[in-house]
Amino acid sequence: MKMASTGKAMELAEASEENGGISVAEITSLTDTVLGFRLGTTTRTQLDGYMPRLARELNRLLGKDLGTESGIEAQELVRKATRLVELSARPTAETPTFGTFIYLRDVANLTRRLLWLYTERNGLDAP
Repeated sequence: MKMASTGKAMELAEASEENGGISVAEITSLTDTVLGFRLGTTTRTQLDGYMPRLARELNRLLGKDLGTESGIEAQELVRKATRLVELSARPTAETPTFGTFIYLRDVANLTRRLLWLYTERNGLDAP
């Protein structure tokens, strides 16, 4: 599996923030990086560094038209994502690294699924 470098993900994130919209390439790169993390070789600092960025992208997607009015599965994805990005659900400094790792993977997976809905809804190239 091809991995995006941390530098490339940061570069894409900056480009996405400049235009204020959804960047399919940036979100894809960010989720690729996070899903490429391996327990035991990824530090807590790395995990904590990606958490706000990934949650921000998920929040952006939640603010877009994802076509949830037409599908129960889409509605369920949005409900799960909304629960995950709530501040009370996010890992804290007391959360074990494993818990943070699992949380970040869950956010990355849901972000990818919502990104797919977004691209389908807007006629964009799928990630």
